Amino acid sequence: MQVAGVAALAFLCFGAFGPSQGPPDQPPRPTFRTEANYVRVDVFPTRNGAPVGDLTQEDFEVIESGAPQRIEQFEHVIIRAAGPQDPRVEPNSVAESRSMLEDRRARVFVLFLDTYDVEVEGSHNIREPLVDALDRVIGQDDLVGVMTPEMKASDITFARKRTTIDGVLTRYWTWGQRSRLIQDADPEEQQYGACYPNVTDGRCVDQNGIAAEMIDRRREQRTLDALQDLVRFLRGVREERKAILAITDGWVLFRPNDRLKRQLNCHGVPGPPGIGIDPRSGKLTAKDPDNGLPSAGKCEIDRTTLAQIDDERAFRDLLDEANQANASFYPVDPRGLVGFDTPLLRQDVPGAPAPQVSLHADAAMLASRLTSLRTLAEATDGLAIVNSNDLAGGLGKVVTDLSAYYLLGYYSSGKLDGKFHSITVRVKRPGVQVRARRGYLASTPAATTAAAAARAASAAPAKASAETVALETAIAPLATYARDVPLRLQVAAGWKPADSASAAVWVVGELGGAATVGETWNEGFDATVTLTNPEETTMATGRVSVVRGARTFRIALTPSQPLSAGEYVLRVGARAGPAAIPSRETLRFTIPASDSFGALFLRRGQSTGNRDVPTADLRFRRTEQIRVEIPTVSSDAPSARLLDRAGKPLAVPVAAAMRDDNDGSRWCTAQLALTPLAPGDYVIELSEGIKRTLAAFRVVP
Repeated sequence: MQVAGVAALAFLCFGAFGPSQGPPDQPPRPTFRTEANYVRVDVFPTRNGAPVGDLTQEDFEVIESGAPQRIEQFEHVIIRAAGPQDPRVEPNSVAESRSMLEDRRARVFVLFLDTYDVEVEGSHNIREPLVDALDRVIGQDDLVGVMTPEMKASDITFARKRTTIDGVLTRYWTWGQRSRLIQDADPEEQQYGACYPNVTDGRCVDQNGIAAEMIDRRREQRTLDALQDLVRFLRGVREERKAILAITDGWVLFRPNDRLKRQLNCHGVPGPPGIGIDPRSGKLTAKDPDNGLPSAGKCEIDRTTLAQIDDERAFRDLLDEANQANASFYPVDPRGLVGFDTPLLRQDVPGAPAPQVSLHADAAMLASRLTSLRTLAEATDGLAIVNSNDLAGGLGKVVTDLSAYYLLGYYSSGKLDGKFHSITVRVKRPGVQVRARRGYLASTPAATTAAAAARAASAAPAKASAETVALETAIAPLATYARDVPLRLQVAAGWKPADSASAAVWVVGELGGAATVGETWNEGFDATVTLTNPEETTMATGRVSVVRGARTFRIALTPSQPLSAGEYVLRVGARAGPAAIPSRETLRFTIPASDSFGALFLRRGQSTGNRDVPTADLRFRRTEQIRVEIPTVSSDAPSARLLDRAGKPLAVPVAAAMRDDNDGSRWCTAQLALTPLAPGDYVIELSEGIKRTLAAFRVVP
């Protein structure tokens, strides 16, 4: 494949946002961003290589820098099939794709195509199994980007529709460039071949193989530099786990080689490049004015520089930075089962055939390449697909690994000291092995303060876009519905008109499909709710027994002491008898002063027996009706309207009303029949005087 084809591949994958310039020599190290001291850990437990899917929160232990941590969030995340492509919203620019990366519930994938270290046969072999794996692993709200060694990581555009990438991989399946023809090489590699051509006899025969090794070393160094650039970039854009699918034959990991910079009969000892005058411009130049390529002296300088590289050390640094960035590698060798590493005939150096590599040296290079891929995966909690002709089966293991995991969250007891904090995750159940991030780089008080100031400064001039921000904030939780979770919650809090001394809290919970495997839950279950303040003082508790066949519950909490405005922690658990695995969820929220927080939803349709049933699942079908309820103390007559996800009003009537309950609470309600709506995201806007509340929901096919 020619260089122009690689450029086209990058252009089509990432959009026309400017040309790629290659990774910088010293890419900047972005500040690791985290919100206060909250840490998220994705955990992959296995037994005998198979995922373990029945663990509970009590089965896990998290230790940070030797100190046990209290797990606040526990979720068994199961990713379902990708679903339809058309409803997905794509970014229109690199900046917009960056903002999508901040969605913590969306997984992030980077497909790294190692063009330098994959034969064209390999890029052909991997196309179909790779496209099939993308079909199965990329979820509805996930983001995926593609990178090659010729790119800068900052030029990646992340997208949600994997069909674009499918089309590019199908059209440009010849992206593999290892052992490409010399006329298809870039100018520097062409010049190496011109400076050190292979010859059959004469005094210059000692230079045979020099150009080939220089090309191999340069390509490997550029690839590792690109991967380091990618890891540093991903570390700067988000804390959550990132998956890098690296399609590559692996790397030799070159060490310093004094023989490469030895004195040659036709070149002598490498020295500084020759300086001449370009007759076209009259300026000094180190290039040959006839063809614009680097001069022979530049070749000699490069020969010395490339002879001194230590890619083995660079590889170790890459592993350390990947762990700090919470980036996991899934390397795939597209060659399958390999017998030999070097091709029978190299075509990237002109002249006579290159010197033959001994069987012993070839075996050593092959072992080094495979070992580098296994090490890359093992050191970053990924999986390596190497030395196997079953590429589809190997990628199936990657799909399984990325489609089910446990999400743990905790508030670190460590200091915000800017240092690396190690994390160890243990499972109490015998025989279970655990893969999880090795640690994270903590923020500093100064960085936290500066970030808060930057956010405030950026928000100050954005008065005109305040409605857009509110709309995006309302819609953002809908991204979580790409994942099947055991338990979903909706919480509302506010003040009753006749009682301004204590706030009230209402909770709606609903079982997800991940919690209801088997028949046990269909016989009914018990739900318990505990409300505490940040000091862990219990403020209210509640318990409800859910009847057979039901999946939802609603609880009004009665506090043991008055609830004032401020932060609270809600812990909800559901269990269907002693033999069932309990489902738990934790939610933190703030009760505002003299105002309400949150909204509760109800659905009505054939599945509910045409009764209004509380729901915490904000996905509705067109055959249903939706009702939104918001606690209020206002006596103003409410109004409501329907908006699309861009905030445009729709000509669909929404009925608004006010209701007083027997417990003294007052509710502003809005009801809507969903029959006229197409699948997509929508927002109900409820207004009471100057107060406006946005409640988002999703219509599914």
